[in-house]
Amino acid sequence: MADPDPKPAELPVSDDADPDVPTNRKAFVPLENNPEVMTTLVRKLGLSPSLAFTDVFSIDDADLLAFVPRPALALLLVFPVSETYESFRREEDAGRDAYVGAGADEPVTWFKQTIRNACGLIGLLHSVANGEARNSVEPDTPLAKLLADATTLAPAARADLLYNSPALESAHQAAAAEGNSEAPSADAKVDLHYVSFIKGARDGHLWELDGRRTGPLDRGPLGADDDVLSEAALALGVRKFLAREEQAGKGELRFSLVVLGPSME
Repeated sequence: MADPDPKPAELPVSDDADPDVPTNRKAFVPLENNPEVMTTLVRKLGLSPSLAFTDVFSIDDADLLAFVPRPALALLLVFPVSETYESFRREEDAGRDAYVGAGADEPVTWFKQTIRNACGLIGLLHSVANGEARNSVEPDTPLAKLLADATTLAPAARADLLYNSPALESAHQAAAAEGNSEAPSADAKVDLHYVSFIKGARDGHLWELDGRRTGPLDRGPLGADDDVLSEAALALGVRKFLAREEQAGKGELRFSLVVLGPSME
C-alpha cells in the first residue's frame, strides 16, 4: 500500500509534553487485548509455536498463578493511560536523554512508536525481540529479518523500518480483524496502552520497554532463577505501577496482564 506520509525517521526520537504519535502519521487498527490474537500475530511473523501469550488473572492468588505456563519470558501490562501515569512518565523522563543505542552490544532491543494505535504491536515486538524469547524466532521469517535489520539501526531509523514494513502491516491487519469484538477504526482514539517487561539476556535485569518513553528503562537486577512473573520482578515493575495508580485512584484499578511463555497446545 502506497504511503504518502513522510518517513518517521524524519521526526526527532525524543520525548516532549506529548509523546503520542502525531495525527498525520500512519495509523493501524488497534489490536484487541486478547492473547489468542497476540499469539496469531507473532506466529504469523515468525515466532515458534512453542511460545504463546496467556492471560494472567492474578499476581496475588497462588492457585491462579500456578496455571500460568513458566518460565514467563515477557509480561505485558495493559492499562488506560491515566494522569497519574502521565505525571510519573513526565517526571521520570525529564532528566533522561533520548536513547541512541544500536548494534549487537545493546542490552535490549527498543522500538520508538511512530505508528498511531500501534502500541499493542510495539509491546509484542518488545516481548519477542528480547530475552530468551528471541531464541524462539524461526530463521528465514519476516520477524527474523526485521530483527536482524533493526539491530544495527539507531532508534529513528529503526522506527522507520517498522513504519515501512509491508510484512508487519499485513500481519497486524490480519490479526486485528480476528478479535472477538468489533475492531475500531484505525483513526479511533484508543486509551489502552501496552508496556512490556522482559529479562535481559545479557545482564539479567528487568527492563521496561515502552515506545512512548525516551528509551528502555532498566528496573534492576533479577536472580538467575527469576522470570518476569517472579516476586522480585513484580516488585521492581508491575507492583510499583499498581501502587501509584491505587493511591491516586483511591483503590480503583483498571489493568490486565498477559504473559509470553511456553505454549499449552
